[in-house]
Amino acid sequence: MLTDVFIIASGTSRRHVMTLAEETGLQLKTHDRRPLHREGMEDGTWVLLDYGDVVVHLFDVETRAYYDLERLWADAPRLAFEPAVP
Repeated sequence: MLTDVFIIASGTSRRHVMTLAEETGLQLKTHDRRPLHREGMEDGTWVLLDYGDVVVHLFDVETRAYYDLERLWADAPRLAFEPAVP
């Protein structure tokens, strides 16, 4: 299976990264989506949530800068994101 979308996001701390990962899982679960694979939940510097067609990378700021995944996927098309206003 190929992945259609990579989501790359940062948290301001390890706790924030963990909260983002937990909330992502809860929100996708309401749409009957379960991760095929999860990594990094015990450390919180880089969490990977693999849903098959969507892969979510959540980083703390330093780890995101170090691995610079955007550089590796520089030729991939980018989608604009507009956060929902509560």
